[in-house]
Amino acid sequence: MNTINCIAIDDEPLALDIIKDYAKRVPFLNLMATFDNAVDCMSYLKSNPVDLMFLDIQMEELTGIQLLSALKEKPQVIFTTAYDQFALKGYELDVLDYLLKPISFERFLKAADKAYDKLMAKPEAKAAVTEIIPQKTIDYCFVKSEFHLEKVNFAEVLYIEGMGDYLMIHTPTRKIMTLQSFKKVEETFPAENFCRVHKSYIVAIDKIESIERNRIKIGNILIPVSDSYKKDFFAMIEKRGML
Repeated sequence: MNTINCIAIDDEPLALDIIKDYAKRVPFLNLMATFDNAVDCMSYLKSNPVDLMFLDIQMEELTGIQLLSALKEKPQVIFTTAYDQFALKGYELDVLDYLLKPISFERFLKAADKAYDKLMAKPEAKAAVTEIIPQKTIDYCFVKSEFHLEKVNFAEVLYIEGMGDYLMIHTPTRKIMTLQSFKKVEETFPAENFCRVHKSYIVAIDKIESIERNRIKIGNILIPVSDSYKKDFFAMIEKRGML
């Protein structure tokens, strides 16, 4: 199980003892240190980054809210306090949870579980999983043409033309007629490379040779761009760095 490195800051010795006891009973919590004042805690955090702080709000010299506001790199925070009037302020500071003293173990565990779910869902953790298990990209599909299924490689497609109840898929070497809908094609073909530009046309963005006003040139064919699709089409072109 992944471990959460945490610290606790409270100027009440009894409150710190309770958090120490509770943390020992939660397998994924590693309580690295405890502090009875915010100043010592700030010094510790300069060289010891942590994932989570159990932070008392009402303390002498420097309050928990002042400590949190002073930190440049902020860990996840669970506020602990005997005063419920600070709850709103806690949520304004985007803290993870707010524990009202006296804290029961059941409530402490609920807050710890929330911290676990939050920290284990970090983008960098997801990225690591993606690197270990890369997703396989499907670069083709099968379409029904007459009485058989025809394999279509996305990279070969120039454009798709509507012809009544049928679609004609154009490639440099062949034309494939299929009884499909544009909606089905838009769901199947990769959206990052194919764009609807007219009620009768979908084009492969990487096959476009030039764009002049409201017309696209692919090979010797000029394809119109209608007003209803113009905005999305040019937004896609701009996104691809072609403007």
